[in-house]
Amino acid sequence: MNHWIILPLLLPALVAPLIALAVRHDIVLQRIFSVSSTVILLVLGAILMWSTAAEPVQSYHLGNWIAPFGIVLVLDRLAAMLLVLTAGLGLAVLLYAINGWDAEGRHFHPLFQFQLMGINGAFLTGDLFNLFVFFEVLLIASYGLMVHAGGAARMKAGVQYVTINLVGSGLFLIGVGLIYSVTGTLNMAHLATEVGRVDAADRALLEIGGLLLLLVFAVKAALVPVQFWLPGTYANAPPPVAALFAIMTKVGAYAIIRVYTLIFGADAGASANLAGPWLLPAALVTMVIGMAGVLAARRLGEAVAFAVIGSMGTLLAAVSVFTPEAMSAALYYLLHSTVAGGALFLIVDLVNQRRTGYTDLLRAAPPFAHTGFIAALFLLGAMAMTGMPPLSGFIGKLLVLDGVRESSYAVWIWGLVLVTSLLAIVGFARAGTTVFWKSAAVGGYLEPARPLAPALPFVAVGILLGASIVLTAFAGPVTVYLDTVAEQLYNPTGYIETVLPTSGHPEGVRP
Repeated sequence: MNHWIILPLLLPALVAPLIALAVRHDIVLQRIFSVSSTVILLVLGAILMWSTAAEPVQSYHLGNWIAPFGIVLVLDRLAAMLLVLTAGLGLAVLLYAINGWDAEGRHFHPLFQFQLMGINGAFLTGDLFNLFVFFEVLLIASYGLMVHAGGAARMKAGVQYVTINLVGSGLFLIGVGLIYSVTGTLNMAHLATEVGRVDAADRALLEIGGLLLLLVFAVKAALVPVQFWLPGTYANAPPPVAALFAIMTKVGAYAIIRVYTLIFGADAGASANLAGPWLLPAALVTMVIGMAGVLAARRLGEAVAFAVIGSMGTLLAAVSVFTPEAMSAALYYLLHSTVAGGALFLIVDLVNQRRTGYTDLLRAAPPFAHTGFIAALFLLGAMAMTGMPPLSGFIGKLLVLDGVRESSYAVWIWGLVLVTSLLAIVGFARAGTTVFWKSAAVGGYLEPARPLAPALPFVAVGILLGASIVLTAFAGPVTVYLDTVAEQLYNPTGYIETVLPTSGHPEGVRP
């Protein structure tokens, strides 16, 4: 048993209370512990990702309890890749936050570590109940981060965020309860062998449970009709937190990918492809609403938040086709949209800090410090997010268009991807010209309200934009790796046999 698998959970779980209890009065030590932990998580993720080349699926049975009776963590290529993505984004965000954002309120670093633990746990868990548990860890930590530094608007958005997520948690419990009532298990690998054997009389309960889970995951992924919480939450969150939240919607996308390829995949009998008929129309409408929102936004932060919604629509439209080619494209788009969204939220804060009295409102204002350089960073981020060549967004959308071309709904997906890309380009062009170009013609000069931090915030933005450039430059090797990830998702035999090594169908589990 590979004990390294549990370290992405143990490390932040130990560092968070250590920071909160032992060094809570020393911000420098908090930063040292938090950055060190995140760097180690990045190295761990890389090691685990490398280990999946030799052993594609690995399991960790806590307390040596065999599945499906005990708690199991499962590492496959998808989980390993997302661990690296989480740690990489987290490190960039942390470097940005230590410019002073982390000292604006209390307990930023412990909450940040708990957030990383919850995200890593959601990617590694092998059963639905612990997926629910890690969702709750995420909710608690993200609410604390959301209201960090206070403010009425932030508190209002935080309450809305918690309320919608608590409703989602209730539905999650009902969903897993229905599934457990007819299968007798919540272990994902065991469910993959059981859902096809459910009696016809019980199938309605199983499918209602499966669709309730889809609704819960849609809340996390900001999918229509439950996307309304995201613009207010992300636009009002502290910018480094909003940048970290770029991975939060991907947790919802991950849950959809995992559950509806493994449990309700092609081998699920009469319940196969349960999500497909619901997911595609929701994704297409999400794409339109998100990119139209970019066009209608009144603040730069709102434009980025709506772009995140639109990108989730693009990603899940590819997922909804449920073919290996489309899934590989969706995973590339997932990587791209996470780093591009994170970079843009940080750039918005660079603008906010310098436009005293104007913040990120789309109004012409006098020039401010580093206007030209920040405008160049914004241009790169916007090009990546909207899918303009030559950055990763362009390649991601090309892969999506190519991956869905065999689908009977290809015309709809192609048409809406192209139209919404145009909407996003116009929206970001409008925002950029108002904040940077038109402002250059306004007389005067805006002094920042407080001293600006040294170069570290620009380094953090550079890391994320650099990741987008790396995704572009190494698109070939990246897509080869993603093809193996998609192939593994659609051939779950290795996953099931690794988690249930004896028979794959333990006796005495079904009620």
